[in-house]
Amino acid sequence: MEYPHMIRVRQIFDNTKLDNISEEIFSQLADLKLKSAIKPGQSVAVACSSRGIDNYGVIVKAVITYLKQLKLEPFIIPAMGSHGAATAAGQKRVLAHLGIVEEEVGAPIRSSLEVMPIGKTEDDLTVYLDKLASAADHIVLINRIKKHTEFEHEFESGLLKMMAIGLGKQEGAAAYHEAMLSLGYPRVILTVARKIMQSTNVLFGVGIVENGYGQIAQIGIGRSDDILEMEKSLFKKARQFAPALPFDEADILIVDEMGKDISGTGFDTKVVGRIGLPLVAAEPTSPRIKRIMVCDLTEGSEGNAVGVGIVDIITQRLLDKIDMDALNINTITGVCPEMGKIPLTMKNDREAVEIAIKCVGLIPKDKLKIMRIKNTALLSEVVVSEAYQEELAKRSDLEVVMEKKAMEFDTAGNLL
Repeated sequence: MEYPHMIRVRQIFDNTKLDNISEEIFSQLADLKLKSAIKPGQSVAVACSSRGIDNYGVIVKAVITYLKQLKLEPFIIPAMGSHGAATAAGQKRVLAHLGIVEEEVGAPIRSSLEVMPIGKTEDDLTVYLDKLASAADHIVLINRIKKHTEFEHEFESGLLKMMAIGLGKQEGAAAYHEAMLSLGYPRVILTVARKIMQSTNVLFGVGIVENGYGQIAQIGIGRSDDILEMEKSLFKKARQFAPALPFDEADILIVDEMGKDISGTGFDTKVVGRIGLPLVAAEPTSPRIKRIMVCDLTEGSEGNAVGVGIVDIITQRLLDKIDMDALNINTITGVCPEMGKIPLTMKNDREAVEIAIKCVGLIPKDKLKIMRIKNTALLSEVVVSEAYQEELAKRSDLEVVMEKKAMEFDTAGNLL
């Protein structure tokens, strides 16, 4: 088969970037005047998520350092629902993949899937909280603020979701996702988070906003009473920074890798224009992509390929990396069986590309619209087919960094 020639382009995004991360964190924490709310020697459970966040270790270490300066005793807990195959050891390994290790951040990591019921929401939904967090004198939250893959609201994925889904562990996450089918995501997340803030001592939350290049653009830190409004404000900025594909239409989108460390569904559904959950959300109107092909699964996913069911074609090497127990646990917890389906699987990238081309219609090689990305979190450089060449010339926000050349494969038949 003849393949279209490909062109590498760089997208020009807003490059607002926070340089002095630790200094910014120390400054904002000083402004909170926490001494009136604490006593020396008290314990603090610092909740960390399963997402790959720019300089995550630096952020966590700065928070730990400041808490120690206040004579507190911080420890880290994973706040990631059922990720890591819903095991304590698995969740600790997920943190290690993200650079959160005891020796680096200066605090012990305590991982457990045990939860405590701490009350009920106004909808009579039992609220579960990580047992280690419930036993601590204070809780601190650290998470990125971004779009959610399955709903749209004035807040989506961030500190509130971390309190509900993350700190609820597998038991809480399963109960909340089931309730979301009836009550909706925003209501469940907000009512559960409010109950946690009313019933425990959430000392503060650290919200992180990244720019289109995946770099930290802004950090916000707020006390418990301010978290909701702070998150709404940070989410507005996150939406402004959120990267997208350079073109709104494609016959084929090739994604080099998917993973839980990239997005809750392995890739950002808003980026690829396909949510795949008819009981939860309508499909986006853009971008319009006929076929999605994914080549590999990240190491940080720990074998959890949830979201793979949205894809049309995968490779054998991706399939070989799937831990079916981890995939099934996360899929069942999220009450989304669609996300765990195994797509058409081809031996290598070359075969997957050939089948994808056969499945978009009778389109001449030079007219085939193909985009290739590393993953949905890294969209600063995108490889596009020659069919976009005329459009490229009209775009001031796109810079050609490599002129068109043949699509190349290695000896195993995988894309270079």
